[in-house]
Amino acid sequence: MDKVSSDCPYPGCFFCVMKEGNPSKRRASILKFFRELPAQDDDGQVLPISGLWNTAMAHPNDPEFIELGIFECMAALIWKGLKNRRWLSHDQNIYIPYYAAHIIGSYTMNMEEFAASAVHAGVIPPLVELLRGRLTWVEQRVAVRALGHLATYASTFPAVTSHGEILELSIQLAMSSLEIVYSHFYQYVDRRLSYHCDLLTRGMGGVEMESRKAEEWASQLQCWSLQLINCFAFKPEFLPTICKPEFLTKLPGMWGGLVNENSPAGIGLLRTICHHKLGRGPVAGCPSIIESLCNISRSSDDWQYMTIDCLLWLLQDPSTFHKVVDKAVPALVDLAEITTLGDHKKLGDSIVNVLEECVQSQGTGRNSFSNRTKELIEELLNSRQRLKWEKNMPKEDLHIKQAAALVVKLEGNSLFSSGNISGAASKYSEALALSPMRSKKERVVLYSNRAQCHLLLQQPLTAISDATRALCLHNPLNRHAKSLWRRAQAYDMLGFAKESLLDAILFINECSQSNDPDLSLRQNKVPDYAERLVKKQMRAAWLFREAAIKHGGVHCEGDAGDIFGRETDDSEWETASESDIGNDGRDEMGNEEEEEDDDDDDDDSEWKNNDERKEKYDKSSIKDLKHGYNVQLAEDEP
Repeated sequence: MDKVSSDCPYPGCFFCVMKEGNPSKRRASILKFFRELPAQDDDGQVLPISGLWNTAMAHPNDPEFIELGIFECMAALIWKGLKNRRWLSHDQNIYIPYYAAHIIGSYTMNMEEFAASAVHAGVIPPLVELLRGRLTWVEQRVAVRALGHLATYASTFPAVTSHGEILELSIQLAMSSLEIVYSHFYQYVDRRLSYHCDLLTRGMGGVEMESRKAEEWASQLQCWSLQLINCFAFKPEFLPTICKPEFLTKLPGMWGGLVNENSPAGIGLLRTICHHKLGRGPVAGCPSIIESLCNISRSSDDWQYMTIDCLLWLLQDPSTFHKVVDKAVPALVDLAEITTLGDHKKLGDSIVNVLEECVQSQGTGRNSFSNRTKELIEELLNSRQRLKWEKNMPKEDLHIKQAAALVVKLEGNSLFSSGNISGAASKYSEALALSPMRSKKERVVLYSNRAQCHLLLQQPLTAISDATRALCLHNPLNRHAKSLWRRAQAYDMLGFAKESLLDAILFINECSQSNDPDLSLRQNKVPDYAERLVKKQMRAAWLFREAAIKHGGVHCEGDAGDIFGRETDDSEWETASESDIGNDGRDEMGNEEEEEDDDDDDDDSEWKNNDERKEKYDKSSIKDLKHGYNVQLAEDEP
């Protein structure tokens, strides 16, 4: 190709070609450029490739380059990098396979016809070689991304499955990706490949930026692997390969971390698996998975509806019912007040209907469960019946019940202030029995107060149950600040770092938006007690934690023997000082009585506590726990 501009140092420069004013000449020059580029060994080849990468990212639906042969060119460049190490190590060519795979992924993520063109151009075999790890984890990341897009479409999925090893490779990558990135990049700063650092920072430099970006890319590597596996999971013939216990048990922990919190991650794949009968059996056979599903169903993250779907499907399947019922029912009962969750309408009604079917099927002898489980379902159904009765009650009678509930609640507040925590919890239960079902705001307060009592009594499971019920009743859903904080502490007592962290962060967000003087953050400072909990859980839920332990992590002083590698950056939380919060945080949330307007919303449900269990908790944690509760005494306390 002739040089287009005498000022350009590179013959056949792609950027000069793009400046061609004549459309037909321009297209002919681009076509020739794509055909000739893989055979050239000139310096400066990475420049047009990076330009193509930027174009693909900005205009992934533009068909021009696809029609002119960009997929054939990119596939040839990947093969060249795999086969010709001399060329790969020359100049900046080491970047080219990464950019080439990224370009393929960008142009195939939205358009099925582009994906078909890519398959026809032969992109799958070189992408599979990158997926195998023939180069480095950075190229694996963009290869699994591109293959995941190709597997999404009905017309190109068979071409992906024709390479039988792709599924196995993706499963192995999902399980090992965090360890790969930790051991090959994060752990040893002095051994990092310079081009990895350049790619991760994109000119922003610095070890801290590289580390943060490495966590983000490691999360993407795992989540994109799961997305590819998810495409296979829709087909029953692939479920036996996917549903191996060593893989299934790891899925609930594949959450993407805070850097990738919007990905469905492992829970999304579990939902796909549970949708089919062949998948439900292996899932139900792993008690740790069911426990994780129950925990996540009670959390305030984007995956809540996915776990609820899994639990409902497992209960509706007669072959898995008996394995999950006694664990799933307590969690679902707590969630029965949910009305709308995302796009899911009347989700609480769906839960009640399934649980009612459970009782009916037990009557036919097909299923059996414990007496405690039966009691929980019956209490839920009775509360629904109570709601119907109350709709027909005279308003005067409802007002009497409401006033009686208020009196009992105030008695509970008084007992709480005097230190009689058990007595206060009983009074809140009594008030719940009196309070009209449609008085949702009042019931939120009662459940939240009772959750606080159970925490101080070291009954975290019951506290989680009550806090969850309060959050499900609250409008908007999962946004009652004090219940979020109480549940965060309860999860902390049980050692569930991820769930505690998510609730604590949401608590801080709610404080920042609250008009309540007890909750609002002074000068946008994070409360010190919340800051401590977030820092603790960020370390415990650190993306590379398991890899760091395996490869010899660092003992952190003052963290009860906690082991982890490089400490995650806490700078965004280091905004509160003790001088800003008087009396060890006691002034952060005052004792003023809240105004609770009675809510006439049309929903249901009152239940008693879940199961209660004494939990061991170290003295320093107890001190922090009481610290938090001294800060926020029972709501409506006079």
